[in-house]
Amino acid sequence: MMKKMSIPTSKTSLVLFLCQIISALDVPLDLSQPPTITQQSPKDYIVDPRENIVIQCEAKGKPPPSFSWTRNGTHFDIDKDAQVTMKPNSGTLVINIMNGGKAEAYEGVYQCTARNERGAAISNNIVIRPSRSPLWTKEKLEPNHVREGDSLVLHCRPPVGLPPPIIFWMDNAFQRLPQSERVSQGLNGDLYFSNVQPEDTREDYICYARFNHTQTIQQKQPISVKVFSMDSLNDTIAANLSDTDIYGAKPVTERQPVLLTPTGSTSTKVELRGNVLLLECIAAGLPTPVIRWIKEGGELPANRTFFENFKKTLKIIDVSEADSGNYKCIARNTLGSVHHVISVTVKAAPYWITAPRNLVLSPGEDGTLICRANGNPKPSISWLANGVPIAIAPEDPSRKVDGDTIIFSHVQERSSAVYQCNASNEYGYLLANAFVNVLAEPPRILTPANKLYQVIADSPALLDCAYFGSPKPEIEWFKGVKGSILRGNEYIFHDNGTLEIPVAQKNSAGTYTCVARNELGKIQNDVQLEIKDPTMIIKQPEYKVIQRYGQVSFECIIKHDSTLLPTVTWLKDNDELPDDERFLVGKDNLTIMNVTDKDDGTYTCIVNTTLDSVSASAVLTVVAAPPTPAIIYARPNPPFDLELTGQLERSIDLSWIPGDENNSPITNFVIEYEDALHEPGVWHYQTEVPGTQTTVQLKLSPYVNYSFRVIAVNKIGRSQPSEPSEQYLTKSASPDENPANVQGIGSEPDNLVITWEPLKGFQSNGPGLQYKVSWRQKDVDDEWTSVIVANVSKYIVSGTPTFVPYEVKVQALNDLGYAPEPSEVIGHSGEDLPMVAPGNVQVHVINSTLAKVHWDPVPLKTVRGHLQGYKVYYWKVQSLSRRSRRHIEKKILTFRGNKTFGMLPGLEPYSSYKLNVRVVNGKGEGPASPDKVFKTPEGVPSSPSFLKITNPTLDSLTLEWGSPTHPNGVLTSYTLKFQPINNTHELGPLVEIRIPANESSLILKNLNYSTRYKFYFNAQTSVGSGSQITEEAVTIMDEAGILRPAVGAGKGYSEILFATSPVMHTVRPTFYKVQPLYPRIRNVTTAAAETYANISWEYEGPDHANFYVEYRVAGSKEDWKKEIVNGSRSFFVLKGLTPGTAYKVRVGAEGLSGFRSSEDVFETGPAMASRQVDIATQGWFIGLMCAVALLILILLIVCFIRRNKGGKYPVKEKEDAHADPEIQPMKEDDGTFGEYSDAEDHKPLKKGSRTPSDRTVKKEDSDDSLVDYGEGVNGQFNEDGSFIGQYSGKKEKEPAEGNESSEAPSPVNAMNSFV
Repeated sequence: MMKKMSIPTSKTSLVLFLCQIISALDVPLDLSQPPTITQQSPKDYIVDPRENIVIQCEAKGKPPPSFSWTRNGTHFDIDKDAQVTMKPNSGTLVINIMNGGKAEAYEGVYQCTARNERGAAISNNIVIRPSRSPLWTKEKLEPNHVREGDSLVLHCRPPVGLPPPIIFWMDNAFQRLPQSERVSQGLNGDLYFSNVQPEDTREDYICYARFNHTQTIQQKQPISVKVFSMDSLNDTIAANLSDTDIYGAKPVTERQPVLLTPTGSTSTKVELRGNVLLLECIAAGLPTPVIRWIKEGGELPANRTFFENFKKTLKIIDVSEADSGNYKCIARNTLGSVHHVISVTVKAAPYWITAPRNLVLSPGEDGTLICRANGNPKPSISWLANGVPIAIAPEDPSRKVDGDTIIFSHVQERSSAVYQCNASNEYGYLLANAFVNVLAEPPRILTPANKLYQVIADSPALLDCAYFGSPKPEIEWFKGVKGSILRGNEYIFHDNGTLEIPVAQKNSAGTYTCVARNELGKIQNDVQLEIKDPTMIIKQPEYKVIQRYGQVSFECIIKHDSTLLPTVTWLKDNDELPDDERFLVGKDNLTIMNVTDKDDGTYTCIVNTTLDSVSASAVLTVVAAPPTPAIIYARPNPPFDLELTGQLERSIDLSWIPGDENNSPITNFVIEYEDALHEPGVWHYQTEVPGTQTTVQLKLSPYVNYSFRVIAVNKIGRSQPSEPSEQYLTKSASPDENPANVQGIGSEPDNLVITWEPLKGFQSNGPGLQYKVSWRQKDVDDEWTSVIVANVSKYIVSGTPTFVPYEVKVQALNDLGYAPEPSEVIGHSGEDLPMVAPGNVQVHVINSTLAKVHWDPVPLKTVRGHLQGYKVYYWKVQSLSRRSRRHIEKKILTFRGNKTFGMLPGLEPYSSYKLNVRVVNGKGEGPASPDKVFKTPEGVPSSPSFLKITNPTLDSLTLEWGSPTHPNGVLTSYTLKFQPINNTHELGPLVEIRIPANESSLILKNLNYSTRYKFYFNAQTSVGSGSQITEEAVTIMDEAGILRPAVGAGKGYSEILFATSPVMHTVRPTFYKVQPLYPRIRNVTTAAAETYANISWEYEGPDHANFYVEYRVAGSKEDWKKEIVNGSRSFFVLKGLTPGTAYKVRVGAEGLSGFRSSEDVFETGPAMASRQVDIATQGWFIGLMCAVALLILILLIVCFIRRNKGGKYPVKEKEDAHADPEIQPMKEDDGTFGEYSDAEDHKPLKKGSRTPSDRTVKKEDSDDSLVDYGEGVNGQFNEDGSFIGQYSGKKEKEPAEGNESSEAPSPVNAMNSFV
């Protein structure tokens, strides 16, 4: 693969030319001129409070200007502030903050004035504000406990800084938190979770705020998130919820999208022209929603629209007024979608249409300063002279102000001044300085004499002749010493004096003379032009296939102008060659030794001179084995020897010689062209011919500098392009075509915006492309109004009537003439809101939920725009049944076109409504018609809001219900129907009861015990019955365990008592078999007593199922206990339960794997005192007590005998005899026993103190647990949890509290135990 690239000198020359245009406007600094501001600080200048403040103001002028400043509108005397200095020969202020100054003290609005004897220029208002990076306010962050699948928002709420901080989220390890379609950061810095997953659990969600201006980062306290999965959540609920709570967490369920931000269905946003528009939508949902953006009534701008943050953020750069409109974001997942409409309005700070430019006049001349700006709202224009409002400035008889224009007539030297134009609206301002300098100066040429220009042949040449003079000199060019003045199409003369030769040939070389003259004199200057031969690669590198470890060489032989020094550079895959000694670069070749697989790639030879550059490339393919002797098929070699003949204005003949076809015949040739005048370096498709043809006649366009190349194609692929042909410049001509897609659409009520698609470069057919825009009002005998505009695509006609048709046409023209007469299109000036409301609005109520509305159409002339249709606004005022007003929610129906009726569906019965009608055009809605009131008739009610069955007993049930949410009229009564259901799903006799409308409860009595009943309940109005609500309930089983009789087996329902006196009748007692749709067990209900519970359920499925009941204590981890149900009964009695205990129960069927009912929770009743046995009345207990009393009496007698033996005995022996701790004195300070004392001195013992039998006291004894006694514990726990028994072993300890004692029983202790 080989390619050739040529870089002409026209690019660098064009840059030089633009610079010359700018410099031509400057007055030489050796001439008197008013000040010009050359450098100033930005309008909004945020400074670092830790560094010196530098407020820039630089200006030039003759004589050099002096500088002064104002601060907040008053003079700023810098001499009185030691911290402020002004740079020498400059207006730049330096405020010394680093040596004690405070930046906050220098906040304000500053303005610089540069003044000399010819005028005064002023800077913008520079607002100085120190940056701020405040700390985060302290707050207590509660952990976030969230269920798996739910949405979550972690708020950042950074401190308000200047400028606002950049927000990002990291963890404790300073690693960015991963973001995705599910988890992402919003524009406000908050972290949004569309749905949380278990892996989101962590304790270090940290929000950081980076303040770039001060290079500081502030950190919020870490946020903890705990995600509970459904399994763990169910376990937690089971351990903590009581029997009255709803038990069990729902599994993770998918949810349709809901917007987290923005809220509501609509919002608005205002953005300024030229800014970046950012719109955001973040949605919650499971699965994670996908966001899509559209613009209502239009397309998103193709080249300025970007999607960020996983398409949650819509970004439009460089917005304009055309970007205003409604943008809709749609969040969608598999369950549905939600949308939000953001109404965007693009306003505009002032921007220049024509900024005032410096004006140099000679005495007696006339001139104008023009200041035109646009914006939204349209800016106001004000003028100042030398920094003073022009209304109070010194008068100048040569000056006249006309709105945005100042007209100067017969100026004199004293007319020199600096004028300021201020264009401002509520969003900003523009300030421009433009001086009027009255000078009388002979011409001078600023370009150096005998300047040498070097240009490659067939490239454009730009010869400079920068000049100045007052009056403005005229410029003429000559070639040669005695040459005539240059004229004709082969030269282009620019206003700044530059001579352009579009295609410089060898004979273009020589000396060119520029002559500048005005009424005060004449001057000339010579420049030299040299034409150089182009650099060419005459032997290009070729495609190579080389065996691994072989050697390969690429050639690059060049031809160049002898006066230019070329440099050759080799690249591999557009990068530098590897730093490897195997690569050898020679004078005209590149050799690679010991080739490896990594050497595979594209090698490019680039040849550079000071004036041009060319390149050629070839591909190296490294193969593992040597080529086989089989035929090698390859792409053809490029054609060569291209030749142009038969040159005409609109056609030319091209011929060539094909290259080697490489064993695959050439199928066709592709011809491409380059336009070096308009798009140098860009090749375009021209045509293609069969492979047997080697010449072709090509059609040409005017004013194009053509060169051609040919590419051969076979079955293997395309060849490298041939060498370009010689260039051929076609002559200029008037345009052949006019712009396409011409439209006339008004953007305001008083304008007409004419737009079109501009012609492309080569379609212009010549220099000076412009457009003639013409318009006239249709159907009015009016002349065409025309204006010629530059190469733009829009023109705005102001002051038009509202919405009238216009004929519009746009014609192209250039310096050689006009294009053919264009076709006319019909457009309209801008729309305005409709003027009148529809009349004769009538409403016909069809039924309780549907109405038809009629109206008379408005006259078309009052629509003032394209009629889009009519909108009907209607809203419910109040419900006639409740007589209570509610929040008014207006509904809107739109009927397209000139329709005069419409249907209003979805009305609520028995309600009062209002409506009005409005006409709609492209601008908006017209006024509303007077409100029309209508009422809907009664309808059938909705179902009762609830039906609750409570207080089940052996033979009664209590029913409670709520009135319908939507009565849709006046309720007349309720109807209750019920029937029993047996365990084979047969339905018993149906009983119907009518209940007055003012009742809300009912007690059914004399029902069968342990029987399931099904209830049907609905409400009635005068129109009819509403939908019914159903419920089932079971009466409880008799405590004696009597089995319920089969339905229909007994006497049935001989007598039923009710809380009210309803009217009732019994339907024929026929049973109907209820066929279950699928196997399921539902409606598990329990009726619990003290030690047993009656469990009942409903079963739908195959007959002869064998059921079992499983139960366990609620909140425990113990295994389920299983009880088998005999037969196929749908009830069972659980016995042997613990009183006052909460149980969980569920029902299953044998043989159906995993088929169980939902779980139910019940609690047994408390132990009843009436069923407890009074131990004091038991005979064995009375006998035991008598034996103990006898034993105590014997012990007392023995003790009395021993005491009366006489003599003294030590205290220790007395203590042994009276081992009752209740009479042992204790020291109050350390808890040890004191000396024995009389009864009068006894002090109460501290709580929990006991004396062990070894007479030692340990203070920590009361802290010992039962575990300390090891195997010596031989006892059990009583029903109240207290421990009884005897202690044994080496360690003898006693409980801290209680009446039991481990000591040998003394008489006192024995008595105490029975007290």
